[in-house]
Amino acid sequence: MGVPIRRWLTGLGAVAAVGACVVAQGPMAAASPAAVAGRTVAQAPAVAGYVPAGHVLTLGMHGTAVKNLQRRLAELKYYPGKIDGELGGDTMAAVWAFERVQGFVITAANANDVGVRVQRALVHPRAPKVLVPRGGRNLRVEINLKTEVLVLYHHNKIELISHVSTGGGYYYQCPHSTATCGPAITPTGNYRFLTYAPGWIQVPLGTMYNSSFFIGRAYAVHGDIPVPWYPASHGCVRIPMDIAAFFHKLVHFTTGSHKGTPVYIRG
Repeated sequence: MGVPIRRWLTGLGAVAAVGACVVAQGPMAAASPAAVAGRTVAQAPAVAGYVPAGHVLTLGMHGTAVKNLQRRLAELKYYPGKIDGELGGDTMAAVWAFERVQGFVITAANANDVGVRVQRALVHPRAPKVLVPRGGRNLRVEINLKTEVLVLYHHNKIELISHVSTGGGYYYQCPHSTATCGPAITPTGNYRFLTYAPGWIQVPLGTMYNSSFFIGRAYAVHGDIPVPWYPASHGCVRIPMDIAAFFHKLVHFTTGSHKGTPVYIRG
């Protein structure tokens, strides 16, 4: 774990040829869905001192209200990027994750806004649904396809909540072929992180950044541009670039007899 990220987490009280992000050419077989457990919704603690701005904050704004928003998101483990009072893409991605966890609906009309209701919800927010309560006491990653949110748990405590963009469900031209492939789906199931590919790598369907593979060399959690508020990938799990810069340092990969961090994907 990198020192800057360790400091951020600790300060918040937490501690070759590459396949594309799609399994096969032609229709993809859906993975067997596992039962979703732990539907009890917990309450995150309120933090004294946070006061909603009382007006809509919009992408590109800057000032004290934005800095307060960033600090509150960070306290709740939604990584907003640098706490600098600038409402940029990193902070907005953290807002999207928060909104989805709280049950707010994101649309093209409000995707770049932080509304008054959203700010009020930051005072007494709900925590993400626990998908696999016994999925890994030490360390585990849960990806909720319904909310487009990734949660990293350490000793059953949340260390990181990230917005993601998963399989968009569309059809596309197969690599090196004129045939149609798809649909673009992120498979549900239980996996482990296997290998890590640093930096930008070229795959048949595009490029990926800092890729943490969990199905062979086909599916990964990776950085990309863009990572929109809606599902848009070929099947991989896209995360914001600022989080992709350190995410691989928070998990373990399979080496010899040591198994990688569990990854649970539910729809």
